[in-house]
Formats: sequence, C-alpha cells, structure tokens
Amino acid sequence: MILALLDEAVENHARRSRACEVLGVSARMVERWRKREGLEGEDGDQRRGPKTAPRNKLSKGERKKIVDVVNSPRFRDLSPSQIVPLLADEGKYVGSESTIHRIMRDEKLLAHRGRAKAPERRAANTHVATGPQQVWSWDITYLKSPVRGIFFYLYMIMDVWSRKIVGWEVNLSESSELAAELFRRTCRELSIDPNGIVLHSDNGGPMKGSTMVATLEMLGVLASWSRPGVSNDNPYSEALFKTLKYRPEYPQGPFADLDAARRWVRAFVHWYNTEHLHSTIRFVTPEDRHSGREKAILARRRMVYETARAAHPERWTGGTRNWNQVAEVKLNPPKTNNEQVKTKQEAA
Repeated sequence: MILALLDEAVENHARRSRACEVLGVSARMVERWRKREGLEGEDGDQRRGPKTAPRNKLSKGERKKIVDVVNSPRFRDLSPSQIVPLLADEGKYVGSESTIHRIMRDEKLLAHRGRAKAPERRAANTHVATGPQQVWSWDITYLKSPVRGIFFYLYMIMDVWSRKIVGWEVNLSESSELAAELFRRTCRELSIDPNGIVLHSDNGGPMKGSTMVATLEMLGVLASWSRPGVSNDNPYSEALFKTLKYRPEYPQGPFADLDAARRWVRAFVHWYNTEHLHSTIRFVTPEDRHSGREKAILARRRMVYETARAAHPERWTGGTRNWNQVAEVKLNPPKTNNEQVKTKQEAA
C-alpha cells in the first residue's frame, strides 16, 4: 500500500523525498523494500508494530463510557471541545478532547452535530472574459490620512480582460451607496449598458450592502462574490492594490488631505492605464488592450523578431518569443489535478 501511494505521488510530480516524509518512511527503507523480490504492494511494509499494548491505553469500559457520554441526549449535538469543559464544570473527567475526538472518529461519530447546516466547501466562482466589458473586479483599500486611525477609502473597478482601471474614487467613508454611485457613474462615462457584465468582489459590507445589490439587480449586472473566509478569491484587485502601494512615488507618510489623495490616485491611474506595460498581457498597456490597439502592437513586435531570426538563423535554437494575444482571461479558474496534489502535499 505504501509503495503504491508513493508511486502515485511521484506520478503526480511530487518529490520522492517529500512523499516519503509525508508517508512516514525513509527513502533508504523504500529502496530496501524494492530490492526484495515479491514485496511490492501491501507486503512491502515490513515494519513491526509494538508487541504490547501501551500502559495508558483505555479499557473497553472506559471507551464505552465516552461513547455513551457523547451519544447522550445532553451531549449528542455538541462537539468534544464543548463537552470537555461542561464535564469539567461538574468535576468529571472521562478523557481529553483529543481522546474523545479520536474515539468518535473510530466509532464513525464525527458527522456534523447540531441543528445548524454543516459547513460546505464551495468552489470559487469562475468567470471567463474574452474581451473588454465582460468581467469586472472591484475592491476598496485604505489610504492613510493625517489623523491617526482615520483613513481615506479608495474604490477601484478594473476590467479583468484588459486590466484597465475603468472607475475609481477616493471617499471619506466606505458604503454600498458610494459604491453603487461609482458603478453607475463609470457606466455613464464609458457610455455602456452594464446589462450582462459580471462584477466580482469580496464579501465586505459595501460589496453586499442592500443599495449596491439593488443597483446591480436593476442594471442587470451579475454580482459575484468571493467565498467566505477565502482571502485570494479576488486576485486581480488585490494585485492592483499591491502595484499601487509599491510604486516608488507612493507616499511614505499620510496624504495631506482628501484632495491630495485624489490627485495622487488620478496620476497613478493615468500611468497604470497608459504607460504601464503589464506582464500578463504580453507587455502592452491596459489602455492599448482595452481599445483594440494591442493586435497591431503585437504584430509589429512579431515582425521584428521574425526579421531578426531571418537575418541570423544560427542564433535561434527554437521559436521566437510569443507575441500572440492573450485571448481569454479566467477569474479563479478551477485547479488542475497537479495543482490539487501540490496543495495537499503543502498542507501535509
């Protein structure tokens, strides 16, 4: 069994040494097993367990007492973390929390306890954009003000396909009303009908406030939110804010006032949209990609490389640099099998 699990992990691109560590065996031990003819599969593990039971092992009566306690009408809806302190308040001890949990696992009693709905693992909302004005992402970040503990709030909407900042505002507070007004104004300035656009955000109060939700429903916008408790389900807005706050000219101290913050953000938006060569869209500016000028720019770059290769073919061992357009952009794409295996290995 261990050798089979090890082979499966290696086939999924796991490091053999890391897989051995997770399985609790040494690489040298695995090598010895493989050298023994006929020991593949379950018989490969020749380790011998303890010959005697541990002295502190619970008796059958003690195990039964714990099972009876957790299944009693009083405790059947509670978890071990709740049962243990309640018993302690009565001067009773039947076992540690980990012991009770282990016995419940052995007895198949770890089903969700209580009337509340069991928590579910939800897949991230996945959206695919093949052009501008299909999927937008937005978020709010803090900007320091002169008063300690008080902030200015930067609202920013980005087109996921082109990475262009299509709307922004700096306000004295964060609210769904201000967010809704920004969204409506952005649509007016772009002269677009927002019906059918996906607007993705995290689970903050302004994002899910009644005014914002009602506005999106009225305009026919598909609202999309991150999963609760998952911090990286809105990656494009998070990456944008990181770029903003790591600019060399970003103030080390607070902004002098609201107007100063707005002036700085306006200059940043101009730079980001019209000068910044974005690495994930073949180093064109978001404005060039959003407006459609990207194709001509990439075609010229491709011609330059093909001309250089034709002039000195001996200097090129493979193809030229990829200057093809990034046709689609995915927001929270499903993980591949290899990525899932890697995540499990890292967690282990």
